[in-house]
Amino acid sequence: MFPANLGNKEITWMMLEAGAETDVVNSVGRTAAQMAAFVGQHDCVTVINNFFPRERLDYYTKPQGLDKEPKLPVKLAGPLHKIITTTNMHPVKIVLLVKENPLLAEVEALQKCYRVLDLICEKCMKQKDMNEVLAMKMHYISCIFQKCITFLKEREDKLDGFIKSLLKGREKDGFPVYQEKLIRESIRKFPYCEATLLQQLVRSIAPVEI
Repeated sequence: MFPANLGNKEITWMMLEAGAETDVVNSVGRTAAQMAAFVGQHDCVTVINNFFPRERLDYYTKPQGLDKEPKLPVKLAGPLHKIITTTNMHPVKIVLLVKENPLLAEVEALQKCYRVLDLICEKCMKQKDMNEVLAMKMHYISCIFQKCITFLKEREDKLDGFIKSLLKGREKDGFPVYQEKLIRESIRKFPYCEATLLQQLVRSIAPVEI
C-alpha cells in the first residue's frame, strides 16, 4: 500500500512479484489499488490491476484431473506471461509481442494459449472475489490471438499482414477502422453479459460511430 500510494511503480511491481496480495484491505476496507486510485497514483493502479502471478499460469503447465497432458506447454508459459502482464494493450503491441517470439508465432501454440486465457477469464468471473478487469483483459488478448491464427492460416504475409491491417487508415481521415472493429468485436464477444464492466463499455461505445 505504501509504494502504491507514493506512486513508486518499480517497488509496487517488485512486491507483487514477491507475493504481495492485491485483495487485502486496510482498516477502512480499501485495497492497495483503491488507495492508490484515491490519491491519483493511476500508474500504480495499472500495475496492480495488470499483475498476474506466474504460478497461476504455471498451474496450466501440469496435467490436471483426468488430463494426460497439460493444457499449456511449459515452453509457452514465459512468453504468454509476458503478454498477460503487459500494461500496453494496443493490439499492434500485442501482435508484435507474439511475432517476436518464434515459440508463440505458430497456429498450434496460439490455439493452446487462447484456450488457457479463456479458462483464466472464466475463473476470474466465477471466483469469490470477481475480477472483471482481468477477465476482460484475458478475453481481449484471446480474441487477438484468434485473429493472429486466422492471418497465419490464410495470408501469405501472415502477422505482418495483420499489423498492416491494424494500422491502415481510411482515406478520408486516416482513422484505423479495422483496429476499431476488432476492439469492438472483442467487447461484443465477452461471454459474461451480466458483468458491470461490460455494460459500462457498451454504454460508452454503442452511441459512438466508427
